[in-house]
Amino acid sequence: MRALVAAAIGLAAALALVFTITTIGAPPGETSPKPLLTTVPGPKNQ
Repeated sequence: MRALVAAAIGLAAALALVFTITTIGAPPGETSPKPLLTTVPGPKNQ
């Protein structure tokens, strides 16, 4: 029973955080037009 109560409290806290962030909205600003590199460029084997 304690686990169920703890899970319900955790879920309520998580939902409250999500709704708070949603209400506040995203911070102002722009995204970069340049794509991020996901790998390190290495030697080309051609």
